[in-house]
Amino acid sequence: MAISPLFFIFFLTAAAAAAAPERESESHLISEVPGFSGSLPSKHYSGYITVDEEHGRNLFYYLVISEGNPAVDPVVLWINGGPGCSSFDGFVYENGPFNFEAGNTSASGGLPKLHLNPYSWSKVSSIIYLDSPAGTGLSYSLDHSDYTTGDIKTAADSHKFLLKWFKLYPEFTDNPFYISGESYAGVYIPTLAAEVVKGITEGVKPVINFKGYLIGNGFTDVKYDGNSFVPFAHGMGLISEDMYEEVHTVCAGSYYMNEDEACQEKIAEVRLELKDLNKYHILEPCFHSPEQQEAEFVESQLPPSFRKLGETERPLRVRKRMFGRAWPLNLMVQQGRVPTWPELGRSLPCTSDEIASSWLNNQAVRSAIHAETINITGPWELYTAKIDFIHDTGSMLEYHKNLTGQGYRALIYSGDHDLCIPFSGTEAWTRALGYKTIEKWRPWFFNEQVAGYVRGYDYNLTFMTVKGSGHAVPEYKPKEALAFYTRWLSGTTI
Repeated sequence: MAISPLFFIFFLTAAAAAAAPERESESHLISEVPGFSGSLPSKHYSGYITVDEEHGRNLFYYLVISEGNPAVDPVVLWINGGPGCSSFDGFVYENGPFNFEAGNTSASGGLPKLHLNPYSWSKVSSIIYLDSPAGTGLSYSLDHSDYTTGDIKTAADSHKFLLKWFKLYPEFTDNPFYISGESYAGVYIPTLAAEVVKGITEGVKPVINFKGYLIGNGFTDVKYDGNSFVPFAHGMGLISEDMYEEVHTVCAGSYYMNEDEACQEKIAEVRLELKDLNKYHILEPCFHSPEQQEAEFVESQLPPSFRKLGETERPLRVRKRMFGRAWPLNLMVQQGRVPTWPELGRSLPCTSDEIASSWLNNQAVRSAIHAETINITGPWELYTAKIDFIHDTGSMLEYHKNLTGQGYRALIYSGDHDLCIPFSGTEAWTRALGYKTIEKWRPWFFNEQVAGYVRGYDYNLTFMTVKGSGHAVPEYKPKEALAFYTRWLSGTTI
């Protein structure tokens, strides 16, 4: 019997497809997400990229493909702060694809139940959650000397990660690329962006189509950030007019690192007034009463200004207190070694992040997302004790001037009820760059209501506030966060 030519062509095509090697990135494809039932609205990938073969230094990422048009939508890298805070903080509690509900049945094995997050940033972009530096989250090194690190080394490793990542996913090389994050990512982002721009200038391949960055409540400059809490507390009605006038006069408007003894005494009085507030969101309640909290922490070295941490407004309330994102008022990050939170009392119960911990320390989850076992990485922690971190870059102001001066877009946003990195300090340093105001201070709207205020500067620099939000804007105001994120990425008016 004669063989049909069409059958012969089909046979050759099928044989060629079978013989074609599988793309390496397909080995990172997630086929199921433990705790979630149903169909994912887009593909998810995760795994390790080695940034140092000799040391076995591996950075873990989780990629959520855009639910819109991934062929053209921006690719955005998300980094949490710390230093040493896992970016699964953002994935689980902020702008990730799921809302997590605590597991309480034997049928689920105690695993959290995952629901689709209607305000995920993957609605309009592909987003990469990166655990960096090595030792943070699920990232690790076989040479533990790598856990002594700093800003410069972290930026270099993250740049190596990106170059290898785009080789792994060449289909995204032409997509607009942005870097985003919050808190100490106010240092991570400009330093990484500088490495990316340097690579572009030097012709490093692949060429990253870098367009800009966005930073939420980010640590930037010790002078501006450290001096902002007193005026913020006064403006928010947290200290009296008399107290403000006294501290302002004695300290001559310089509140941080002022060595004058009389000034230090007045600053101590201000901190005493603020000690029972939720520093991440001054309107949010504290998890424990002041008396109970003080009793629990009586033996701790944790500063009093960070002992009262509050709740959040997620659709499913999974986080009772927040931890590891910014420094207390009396421990502003300075040049040199940055002490880790475990040194300040991590051994005592100062957080309730059981949801993320129970999910990421479950072996079925780790297998599904291609993460190494606990005996390799250690247990997942929101904030690691493994790294010994050096802040070795100083102020970020020159980084911002250099980046925006070269035409890269920058959105600097602040939840306006954050006492850790107050919006007033961030507003001050954006003004201090000296750029011409292109768009005067005005309200921006969501659902026909004022959602905050925005000011536009020359060189594509935008400063904005998010009304009623605390330190982690996508957690406290997920709807508004997705709205401004969408508008800014698309280049439309916020």
